[in-house]
Amino acid sequence: SELKVVTLSETSCVISGDLDQGRREGKQAVVTMEFKAAAFTAAVLAVLLCSPASAQKSPPAPSPVSVSIPPSLAPAPAPAPRYVDLAALLDVAGPFHTFLGYLQKTKVIETFQAQANKTDEGITIFVPKDSAFAALKKSTFSNLTGDQLKTLLLYHAFPKYYPLAQFRNLSSLNPVNTFAGSPYTLNLTDDMGSISVESMWSKPKISSSVYATKPIAVYSINNVLLPMQLFSKDPPLAPAPAPAPESGASDIAPSPGGGKAGAGNGKADSTSAGHVGVANCLGLLAAAAGGLMLLW
Repeated sequence: SELKVVTLSETSCVISGDLDQGRREGKQAVVTMEFKAAAFTAAVLAVLLCSPASAQKSPPAPSPVSVSIPPSLAPAPAPAPRYVDLAALLDVAGPFHTFLGYLQKTKVIETFQAQANKTDEGITIFVPKDSAFAALKKSTFSNLTGDQLKTLLLYHAFPKYYPLAQFRNLSSLNPVNTFAGSPYTLNLTDDMGSISVESMWSKPKISSSVYATKPIAVYSINNVLLPMQLFSKDPPLAPAPAPAPESGASDIAPSPGGGKAGAGNGKADSTSAGHVGVANCLGLLAAAAGGLMLLW
C-alpha cells in the first residue's frame, strides 16, 4: 500500500473548513431559535386575544351626541294654579250676600284673595249663611268698630288650605289659629264625619262644601262665629217675628147653609113676582070689560 503523506497546509485547510461549517450551523441554530421564539410569542398573543375574557371586553363607548328636541316634542310646562274670584264665587254659590257685603266693605276680600292666589299655603273660609246673620240683633254688628268688624271676618278663615279629609287630624291640634291671629282660635270636632267649628258663643256645623280645590276651600256654616275677645257675653238673638193672624171666615164667603137660604129666597122672590104679574093681568081684564060696557 501506498503511504499517503498529509502535509501541514492540508491539515490547516481541513481544520478551517470544519470551523466555517460549525459557524454556519451555529448561525442557523440561532436563527431557528429566534424564529421559534417569535412563533411562540405570536401564538401566546393570539391565544390571549381570542380568549373569552378579551372577547367580553366592550369597545370604548362613543362620545354622546347632542340631539336637539323640536319644540313640538318638548314637555309642556306645568299648568299654573287656577285663579278663583272669591267675590264671584260667594255671589253665586249660595245665600252669602251679608257676609260678602261685609268682606267688600272692610276690604278683607282683598286679603283673602291675595292669600288664595299668591301664596303656597292657600286659604280655608267658613261662610255663614244670610239666615245666620238675620238670627242676631242688628246691633250685634252695628256696635262693632271698623277694626273689630274686620277681625270678626278674619276670624272666619284659616291661612291654609284644608280639605275635609284633614279635619280629623286637624282637630287633634286644637285650638287652631285663625287668620285674625293667635288670640282668635277655633276648636274643631269630628263626630262620625260631622264637623263642628266651635267659637266661644257658637258651635256651628259645616253644612256643605261650597268649593274645595287647592288652594281654596269654602265651607258653609249655619251660625256666625263669635269670639270671646269681641263679645263679652252671648249676643242677643233677633226677636222672633210675630205670628200671622189666623184668617177668620170671610164676609163674602157663603156660610154652610148660605146656598140653601139663597135658593129659598130666590124661590120666594120668584113666587111674589108671579103673584104681582097675575094681579096686573086681572086688573087689565077688568078695565077692558068696563070699557066694553060703556061702549055697549
